[in-house]
Formats: sequence, structure tokens, C-alpha cells
Amino acid sequence: MPGLLSSPVCLTVIWFLSWSLRPGRAQLRTDEVSGVRYGQMQSNVTLACGKSRIRAPVAWHLNHSSALPWHKVTSDGALVLLRVDHSAQGNYSCYDARGLLLHSVTLRLGHPPGLLSVSCQVPNHTHVRCSWTESVKTFLPAKYDASFRGTGQEWRPCVLDVARQLCDIYHPAFWQTIHTLRITETNALGSETTSARFRLHELLKPDPPESLLVKALEGHPKRLMVSWDFPASWPLHAAFPLMFQIRYRPHGSVYWSEVFSEESPVVIFDALAGHLHQVQIRAHDGVNSDSQWSEWSPLLHARPWEVSSTPEAPDELQPEENFPEYFFPFSTKPEISTAKSHNSVHPEDEGNLGLVILLVLFSVVILTTVLSLIFVVWVRQRRRDQVTKQELTSMVKMKSMPI
Repeated sequence: MPGLLSSPVCLTVIWFLSWSLRPGRAQLRTDEVSGVRYGQMQSNVTLACGKSRIRAPVAWHLNHSSALPWHKVTSDGALVLLRVDHSAQGNYSCYDARGLLLHSVTLRLGHPPGLLSVSCQVPNHTHVRCSWTESVKTFLPAKYDASFRGTGQEWRPCVLDVARQLCDIYHPAFWQTIHTLRITETNALGSETTSARFRLHELLKPDPPESLLVKALEGHPKRLMVSWDFPASWPLHAAFPLMFQIRYRPHGSVYWSEVFSEESPVVIFDALAGHLHQVQIRAHDGVNSDSQWSEWSPLLHARPWEVSSTPEAPDELQPEENFPEYFFPFSTKPEISTAKSHNSVHPEDEGNLGLVILLVLFSVVILTTVLSLIFVVWVRQRRRDQVTKQELTSMVKMKSMPI
């Protein structure tokens, strides 16, 4: 027997068998390299136990645990996960009967992309910013590609900020009527392209004016001066004018007064003396009537100039001095009446006096007219009574005459 094993023929057969079996063991070790597999939720996902062709019983583990979601194992060792959900994600490993690791793979689950919800903002004539939100939460990493063009023009790339889901277009062809934005979302399960069409001149909406300042004018208890700056995003060029709308009201009122202007500053002439006012401003493209008004600026509070009836100590800090000129807190002290000069009459007093005289004259005219009407009615009624009395007297006389 030892002589037979040492014979050249037997040695050749043993060497051949060992050589033919070695690639199988080498293939198993090569399959130990981990990878990532993507699957769609609520579907069946099949995980192969590497690329080995040896059909032998295998054991599957999820995150080093033998507890697996709803599944079945095929005859070739593949694991079929049934109607998977998020709980089925993780690192899957398959082992042979001796506990040797054959293959491992990481499973990630999600959805293929869906259509995006796209919106665009046009803060000026040279910049368009578009954003998007997902209609389908994919739960998977995605890549985006965006392009933009006007009618009949070439597609231009849109500068992407994927983290913020933004896309910026610079110097668009504003004279084109229709523009198209195309965004493609791609992940491991597929891709979807969303196209949006819009009109830039209708979406044009400036940013709110900046540095709004409201100041009282000394010596004018009914005036406020309002100043502001153009939005930083709007080009300061004569070809791109802006129209501004200023609205104001006494604090506590529900009614606004409005002033329109193309330049700063603006003086309000009909502020309510002695009252705190709220002031806001917004902007609109001065050329394109189809564009949109900007948002209103934050509310600013200011009070018109007032005369104090009592002298103030020069070194005493007044409560109003703790705040800028354009903002005054609510006053907790009673209103101070303004002292009037006996030597001169204020124009506002003259206007009030004239109004009182007109009201008195109007009342006298109305009263005279009413009294006249009453007198005429009384005279007519008295005449009718006299005629009726005479007729009755005549009838009595006729009845008393003998026949």
C-alpha cells in the first residue's frame, strides 16, 4: 500500500485533485469582500451568498445576529427577504457549515426618485434662484443635474447647491417670454427628470428696502421724515428703477395711510400729533407692471416732534435718549399739553376756528329753513280750518230756513 501511494501515477492523481480543488477555496476567500446592495422598500430583495458555485448549506446573520426578518433561503444559499421595510437594513453575512465567512453585504433600502416640487425667485433682472423639495422621500443618497434655457436657446448649466437644494442662474435672457428649468435626480434605484416652465417678468420680486429710518422734524408736530436704501440685491442703475410704497398709521389704529415715491427721503405731512406711529415700506419694479411687490419691511415706530411745557435739566438723561431717534418706547407718563403763545395764532387754530364758524352758519340756515316750513304748514292748516267752519255755518243756516 505505501508503495502504491508513492508510485508516480498515484502522486500525479493526488496533485491533480489538490490543484483542481484549490481555486474553489480561493474563490470563497475572494467573496469575503464587503459591498453595498440597494433595495426598494415593500418589495422582495434577494442577496446571493457570494459568487461561489458550491451548493452547500449556509447560515445567514444580520448584524452578527441569527434573527432575520421575514425571509426564505433558496437551494443555492441565496437569502430572499420578503416585503422589506426599514428594519431589514443592515450588514448581512453568510457562513458555511463550519462557521467560515463566505460573503457579507450591506443592505440599504429606499425608493426610486419621484417628481420634484420646483419654485423660483427672481430678486433682480440678473439672477434667478430656484429651489426644490422631494415629493418622494427616497432615504437614499442622490445626485442632481440641473439646466436652464429660454425659448429657442441652448441649455445652460444651473449652479447647484445640493446641500441646500438650490440652483442659481446668472444673467438669464430676461427678454424671453418662457423659460424652462430641468432637474434630474438619480439614485441607486433609478432617476426622474422634472421640468418647470415659468415667466421671469412675472416672478420678478425685489427684496424689501433696507436701512429704513423714521425721524421727527423739529418744530413740526405733524411731520415725519422717512428714508431708506435700495435692496442690496438690486442693481443701482438708471435702467432698473424702483417704486416705493410707504404706509403708516398711529399705533392702535387699523387703518393705514400710504405714500408712493421713487426717491428717498419722503416727508409725511399728516401724522397725528403726539402719537406713536408705525411705518413700513416695500418696493416694486418701476418698469415692469407684471412684477410683484416685495415683502414689507419690519415695523418701525416713531413719534412726531413735541414741545415740552416744563424746562428740562441739561445734564438729566431723558427716557427718550436711551433709544435712537427713529424708535421711541411707549410712554408711561401722561401727555403734556403744548403751551400756546398769546401774541400769535397758530395756522392750525385759524383752520379750526373757520371750521367752527362754518358749522354754526350751516346750523343757523338749517334751523331757519325748518322753522319756515313749520310756519307755512301752520298757515295753510289754519286757512283750511276757516273754510271748513264757514261751510258748516252755511249748511246750518240752510237747514234752519222754513220750507
